[in-house]
Amino acid sequence: MQNIVLDAKKTALVAIDLQNALMAVPGAPHAVVDVAARTRRIADALRAQGGLVVWVRVNLNDFLSLPVDEPSRFGGKDMPEELSQIAPAAGAQPADIVITKRHWGAFAGTTLEQELRAWGVETVILTGVATNVGVESTLRQGTGLGFAFVVPADACSALSEEEHRYSMEKVFGRLARVRTTDEVVAALA
Repeated sequence: MQNIVLDAKKTALVAIDLQNALMAVPGAPHAVVDVAARTRRIADALRAQGGLVVWVRVNLNDFLSLPVDEPSRFGGKDMPEELSQIAPAAGAQPADIVITKRHWGAFAGTTLEQELRAWGVETVILTGVATNVGVESTLRQGTGLGFAFVVPADACSALSEEEHRYSMEKVFGRLARVRTTDEVVAALA
């Protein structure tokens, strides 16, 4: 695989669902707390080079209700607001942008595309949970809008290793450049 070259001024980190409600989830193949720590490393490296950091969270009390066969387990429950907040372990900073979504993908029904375009972003480093749900939905929506993506595989996690591996091998490799956190941080240096 070719090395990646990232122009920090045209790159944003978009971190999906690293919020308090999910920090105790074991995740597979990586624990969510480890995904948060790796995302923090990338965020720190990108900020140091003048890049943009965006945290995407889902408001668990305002999750979009759709007629589906398997509804969200959060639907109809009143959840404490702090569960929808970005986890301190992720390392969000006051100058970062926080986007609130109501469903899986981070672009649909949010201002994410407008924020990225306003900053002149061309490439998105995408991390978070769950690999095969929120992260993959965001990747699919974003490629349709013309953004390039780099996905550090070890800074994403799913509920099972099989789901994570499938997304990385069958989807992400065709729509993005899949690397490791170390490779992404080195490319930002």
